[in-house]
Amino acid sequence: MDDISAAIKKRIESYTPEVSAKSVGRIVALGDGVVTLSGLADAVMSEIIKLPQNTFGLVLNLEKHSVGGVVLGDYRHLKEGDEVATTGRTLELPVGDALVGRVIGPLGRPLDGKPAPPLKEFNPLEKIAPGVVSREKVSSPVETGIKAIDSMIPIGRGQRELLIGDRGTGKSALAVTTTINQKGKNLIVVYVVIGQKAAFTAQLVDTFERFGAMDHTIIVSANASDPAPLQYLAPYAGMALAEHFAQKGGDVLVVFDDLTKHAWAYRELSLLLKRPSGREAYPGDVFYLHSRLLERACRLNRAHGGGSITALPIIETQAGDVSAYIPTNVISITDGQIYLETDLFNAGIRPAINAGLSVSRVGGDAQVKAMRQVAGKLRLDLAQYRELAAFAQFSSDLDPVTRAQLDRGARTTEILKQGWENPASLPDQVAIIWAVTNGYLDNTPVNLVSTWEKEYLKYIFATQPKLKSAIIKEKELSAATISQFQKYTTRFNDSHPELGKKEEEEVS
Repeated sequence: MDDISAAIKKRIESYTPEVSAKSVGRIVALGDGVVTLSGLADAVMSEIIKLPQNTFGLVLNLEKHSVGGVVLGDYRHLKEGDEVATTGRTLELPVGDALVGRVIGPLGRPLDGKPAPPLKEFNPLEKIAPGVVSREKVSSPVETGIKAIDSMIPIGRGQRELLIGDRGTGKSALAVTTTINQKGKNLIVVYVVIGQKAAFTAQLVDTFERFGAMDHTIIVSANASDPAPLQYLAPYAGMALAEHFAQKGGDVLVVFDDLTKHAWAYRELSLLLKRPSGREAYPGDVFYLHSRLLERACRLNRAHGGGSITALPIIETQAGDVSAYIPTNVISITDGQIYLETDLFNAGIRPAINAGLSVSRVGGDAQVKAMRQVAGKLRLDLAQYRELAAFAQFSSDLDPVTRAQLDRGARTTEILKQGWENPASLPDQVAIIWAVTNGYLDNTPVNLVSTWEKEYLKYIFATQPKLKSAIIKEKELSAATISQFQKYTTRFNDSHPELGKKEEEEVS
């Protein structure tokens, strides 16, 4: 008994009281993951609040007599009258190189069944975008491996390029191809899944593992079954991860798939928080929702790390309406858009990129010189061909110049067709686009163009491997390289007469 008394006395003597102040309040209303709190007079916007049973919430509304917030996770155990407290902290995400190859939630929780990696660094989810002085001009390309994009609508490191189109037109497929093509290109991909089916995320992981793309990819997933607050936070979590690598001088590509569902989640939260609704029931700050996210994508100068964040936001349109509220908002924020058209997709032109409505505001600055040399007027010519083809349907008698333009356009369209699982290297793209724009496929039947392409690329780089290394090393087509292309492309056509017998074709 004396020993116990001595031990208690010793503990009492060694105890040092700590005084800490915290704001404590109570839940006064609760429903659908949204809580109204009283007594938190010193709560600040975007502050984390501690709820019972180790649950946390986020402050989103500051009113005169109450605070509105959302619960980050399950809220079914909460009830009115429960005690809550402020933490004095804003939302942060654990970041680090160990996350590469992992699938995580918007709050950093692993979703792939593997243990959480030991991470000591944290980045805030919300952050002010870098200023003009800390930025640098976009001048190096993100090689997507998609011929139609790399030649006509180039994407640069530090650019924000919108993928827009109706449901089922191949928007996610473009992002997947681009991710697969970054293998060995010293670029980290953060793929943010927002409001998609869990099966989509599982399929995405399987595809990336099959092509070896998970070695340079992080997937941040907030599925359709997750609460609206997590879907709202997912893209900011993806951007916080990207900033970790960019600040260390790395190049990062962030895919937001898709921001339409992100806007839906924010609209749901805003209506539950009783914020005033505006056009299409969206709150008044829905433009700021996406502008403060996408403005964080840029190329930093050397004094600020020298890294870059390239953003590929995806927006889903309804019946091709690009003039709707969210599409026009995001179009005005980004540096160009790639418009995918349902009619082209259904006609078998895949990727279904409308060359007339698609644009990159960075343009040739994001292309290597070799691509600029061969692509030239490709986008304009293709847009003119599509208009001419539509007009030519009403006329059976065409002059030779119009017929030649239609024939060249039909073969160019065939060349730009591509499967999502077949990204093309820079030398392959330069070689095939050079050949079609210089008329070497003019005598090839349209149905044999893809065969001509495969055989030609196999032939030209097998017989002349120095051509490939010259394009990669010099990044431009010298007079000697062009002379070699002319010589061996002519020789290929002469040795493959079965691919050059053009028959009379009808304009369809």
